[in-house]
Amino acid sequence: MKGPATPDFSRLPSMTTLLEGAAADAELRCLPRGPLTDALREAADELRDRLRRQEGSFDSADAVARILQSAREKIASRRATRLTRVINATGVILHTGLGRSVLAESAVRRLADVAAGYCSLEIDLSTGQRGRRGQYAEQLLCQLTGAEAAMIVNNNAAATMLALRGMAAGREVLVSRGQLIEIGGSYRLPDVMVAGGAVLREVGTTNKTHLRDYEAAINDNTAMIMHVHTSNYRVVGFAESPGVAELTRLAHSRGLVMFDDLGSGALLDDDIWRAANEPTVIESLRTGADFVAFSGDKLLGGPQAGVLLGRRETIDRLRRDPMARALRVDKLIIAALEATLELYQDPAKAKSEIPILAALSEPIDSLTHRAEELAAMLREALPAETLTVAQDESFAGGGSLPAWPLPTAVVRWTPIGGTSVDDIARKLRIGDPAVLVRINQGAICLDVRTIPMSDARGLTEGISLMKQPC
Repeated sequence: MKGPATPDFSRLPSMTTLLEGAAADAELRCLPRGPLTDALREAADELRDRLRRQEGSFDSADAVARILQSAREKIASRRATRLTRVINATGVILHTGLGRSVLAESAVRRLADVAAGYCSLEIDLSTGQRGRRGQYAEQLLCQLTGAEAAMIVNNNAAATMLALRGMAAGREVLVSRGQLIEIGGSYRLPDVMVAGGAVLREVGTTNKTHLRDYEAAINDNTAMIMHVHTSNYRVVGFAESPGVAELTRLAHSRGLVMFDDLGSGALLDDDIWRAANEPTVIESLRTGADFVAFSGDKLLGGPQAGVLLGRRETIDRLRRDPMARALRVDKLIIAALEATLELYQDPAKAKSEIPILAALSEPIDSLTHRAEELAAMLREALPAETLTVAQDESFAGGGSLPAWPLPTAVVRWTPIGGTSVDDIARKLRIGDPAVLVRINQGAICLDVRTIPMSDARGLTEGISLMKQPC
């Protein structure tokens, strides 16, 4: 009995033939030779494997076209993973998946200016001598908060690890069980303790920790009391824990260091944060905490960075740690952070020009008006569809202000003809421009709190060009 016939691989087109076909293809001919050859070879190998497995029919006449089409799809799939501009219609202001804070226009201009050429990163132009990286941003932070010294690293997790390593390596750090947080990715506070070389000493319970719990846990190996702001969750109801002021008094009375990990980093002493019951950097420093840490790309509204502020002797000690070099930021982060902090010198200007602050404080009347304008634009693009304006809720996102929903206005798009909202959301997500929406009760919701008017036209065009029968 004969086995299956051996495939005739000679009928497959050669790489020379495929490259000639690609040269005549408007989409493929502009690609660099290396990526194009890789995609063609991979597509040809897959076709060869299907032949070997005798899956489907094979026509040598259309083999080139099939391989070219497969190569186009592979290249498009790879490009889909690169960074691209996205219109955020989800209403989540600090959307971690979309890069968290949107930078102020002045920060974008400063970043572009510094990126386009050489800059005075570590040169003191007044003396011609070597300067300290990020010195101006550190000066601004001290002016804005009253801190004695400041230090900038690449994110708040790095700031926390450096703080533990520099001030409590090999010794115990007291933390309430209710503050042993886990946030996105692999960040878990107990693991960061280990990475920083400190010994975690849990005190109290998840919902209730008393000052006496801290007092009872102090021993000869205790180095620090650490307070952690639970930025991404809240314990409500039968819950209690001492504040930073109480912990600071206890720490200093026993010769310990007091560290406040603020997480989100609200900088202004403003109604926004009071309404949300969000602690501010200034408030923490005024309690006498030796140093604090917070993020630059959350409630501060700047680039991804971690900021350490506090007593000069404490910050200088951390600056001397060899690990500090591994955690330092580059010129682009410093440029964007400087420009953002300059806006804070005028609080009114900061609230109007820093996108996160403007989005958090925009009143519902303004949002409703913008939603009506967007709905009118969309009705022209989609005359057969049902588009209405409705009230809804937005959130800060990014692990910030979890218990503070914001009233907002959305444009609700209820598709006709049984079209799937999930299918529409997918097509919008992979479109040009890419648009992310939220789905609620069978409708596509476009939340204008995260859609500046500069994006409204692009959003409308993206929806009208979508390959979707309406």
